Amino acid sequence: MNPRRPAALALTSALLALTGCASTGTGPSATAPAQGTPSPGAVTVDEHADHTTLKVAVGTTVTLALHTTYWSAATSSAPDVAAPSGTPATVPSPSCRPGGGCGTVTTTFAAHTPGTARLTATRTMCGEARACPPDQRTYEVTVEVTG
Repeated sequence: MNPRRPAALALTSALLALTGCASTGTGPSATAPAQGTPSPGAVTVDEHADHTTLKVAVGTTVTLALHTTYWSAATSSAPDVAAPSGTPATVPSPSCRPGGGCGTVTTTFAAHTPGTARLTATRTMCGEARACPPDQRTYEVTVEVTG
């Protein structure tokens, strides 16, 4: 038996697991299908979905996971359409130096009624003692909820 084979299999399994984790639930590709009526479920988006539109069905959970603790918790322009669900969570990375902003700010919303809501978050800092340029201070995703 080749002594490298078990290590190669373990590495391949680990890479496949990581690939699966990395490709699920983030970015604009996590949106429900644009054609037809989307079915309820869960959608998670991050910075890559900034200034995009999500089409979701009533009952869908939409989670915004922004990858720096400099972001505020997201808010909804129409809480009757997409209401905050639970408490926003700020989770710093344990390996981050103080003031580094490493970690995530996660806010979850529930799609309650048909309509449109803008989910927004803001920040003024883009690093320790580094102000954000105006075009990097806001995050916005439009959520179109269908019946």
